[in-house]
Amino acid sequence: MGKIRIIGGQWRSRSLQFLDDKLLRPTPDRVRETLFNWLGQDLTGKNCLDLFAGSGSLGLEAASRGARQITMVEHNAKMVRHLRSAIEKLIASQVRLVHTDARVFLADNRVRYDVIFVDPPYQSNLLNEVLPLLPACLAEDGMVYVESHNTFLPDNTWSVFRQGRASHVHYGLLTLKSNG
Repeated sequence: MGKIRIIGGQWRSRSLQFLDDKLLRPTPDRVRETLFNWLGQDLTGKNCLDLFAGSGSLGLEAASRGARQITMVEHNAKMVRHLRSAIEKLIASQVRLVHTDARVFLADNRVRYDVIFVDPPYQSNLLNEVLPLLPACLAEDGMVYVESHNTFLPDNTWSVFRQGRASHVHYGLLTLKSNG
């Protein structure tokens, strides 16, 4: 078992276990700290979507920082069980866990989100597959966080609001060009 630590908000410094899996790389503390500095420390009232939820580090961090609703989408059944356990441990009633493929979820989704976290398995092409589906899910002035193992250049639908790199993690915040 691995551990993640919530770094801010009401559950600050709480440690949670996650399933050790070679495909799972929780977003490092340093990267999460930068991301939530970019977003603003307080996410009160925000509706968030955590695609490829994995360890839950992004969605649970958003919940800890006051997000109104967090939908976490994860396809791996073992990871879903561990996420459910973490959600119950925190009594995180604002978190909804959906066990399905992210592409299927996005195709059926009718909700608009203020913040969407997209951190798919690095050796997949899922980032490129889901990005075209996100404009229909993004609220006005919404932002998309992306994480990848290499430099990411979005298509002309998106503007890069902020970006960074920490070791082998490339990450950034995107906005729709019409919003940015």
